[in-house]
Amino acid sequence: MSGAITLRVVGVVAETHDAVSLELVAESGQRLPYRPGQFLTLRIPSAQTGSVARSYSLSSGPHEGGPLKVTVKRTEGGYGSNWLCDNAVVGMTIDSLSPAGIFTPDSLDADLLLLAAGSGITPVLSILKSALAQGAGRCTLIYANRDENSVIFADELKSLTAAYPDRLVVLHWLESVQGLPSVRTVTALVAPWTDREVFICGPVPFMDAVVTATGDLGMDRTRVHVEKFVSLSGDPFAEVDDTGDAALVEVELDGTTTEFAWPRNTVLLDLLLARGVEAPYSCREGACSACVCRVVDGEVKLLRNEVLEREDLADGYVLACQAVPVTDTVRITYE
Repeated sequence: MSGAITLRVVGVVAETHDAVSLELVAESGQRLPYRPGQFLTLRIPSAQTGSVARSYSLSSGPHEGGPLKVTVKRTEGGYGSNWLCDNAVVGMTIDSLSPAGIFTPDSLDADLLLLAAGSGITPVLSILKSALAQGAGRCTLIYANRDENSVIFADELKSLTAAYPDRLVVLHWLESVQGLPSVRTVTALVAPWTDREVFICGPVPFMDAVVTATGDLGMDRTRVHVEKFVSLSGDPFAEVDDTGDAALVEVELDGTTTEFAWPRNTVLLDLLLARGVEAPYSCREGACSACVCRVVDGEVKLLRNEVLEREDLADGYVLACQAVPVTDTVRITYE
C-alpha cells in the first residue's frame, strides 16, 4: 500500500450515544505531524471489497502532544462509521494515510468565527483548542445539534469556556428548542463577527445556509473556509502501477521542480503522493478545489470536475486528483 501508516488504537471514548473517539498512535513509535483541522484517511475492512477508505477529522490538537484522536459519528447507511463504532477496540491496528487537508488557519493569532453542526465539530474543536492554547486571538463557536444529548464534546467545551472566559464565546443551537437553523437565523447569529476568519463544518444544508449568510453580510469569501467530505469511490491506498504506457510530467511546487514518468491510467495526485511529494488535497473526488494546479504546457483530461468553471479551465487550472495525461509531456505548476 502506497504511503500507508499502521496505527494502533490505544483508547476508545464514547462521546455520545452515537459517536466515539479513537485514540491512535503509530506502530513505529513515530510522532505524526499535523495541523489543526486536518483529517486521517483510514483503511476499513470490508467483506465485500476487502477494504474501503474513509476520511475522519482529527479532534485532537497538535499542541496536546498525546495520541492522534479522530471522532466518528454513526451515519445512517454509512459503512465506515458504523464499522468503527461497532468494532474499534483497544489494541487493534488500522492503516491510515498521513494527516492531510487544508481546513486549517494560516495563523492561530487571528480572531476566528467557528460554525459547526453535529460531527462537524470535530475539526473545528482541533482548531479551537489550538488557537486558544497557542494563539492570542478571540474565538466564537456557534454549534448546532438536534438536542442536548447530541452535543459532542459538551464537557470539553465547558472547560474551555471556563479556562478562556475573555477569549471564547460558545453559542449552542438546539433543533429541539429553536428549530432548524435557517439563513435568516444564521445571519443574525453571524452578524456581530463579520470581521473574522470563518471556518464551517457540518451537514451540507447547514454549511450552505452559513455560506449564504456570510455572503449576504458582505463578508470576504476568501476568508470563509468550508470543510466537506465525499465518500471515496477509489482506493487511495493502492500502489501506483508504473509498468505501462507513461507520459513525462514536470511539477513545480513550493519552489522545487521535479520530473516523473506519469502512467496514463494514474491521476496526478496519486502519482505525486506515491513519489513523496506533499501536494495539497482534501476530498480526492473532484468535489473541492484543494488540489488545484495549473497546466503550463501540454494537455490533461479531468475524469471528474464539480468545482472548476469554464473560465478556470480555459486558464489552465485543473484538479490534480482527477487529471490524467493526454500529451506525452506535461508541465504543471502549483505557484
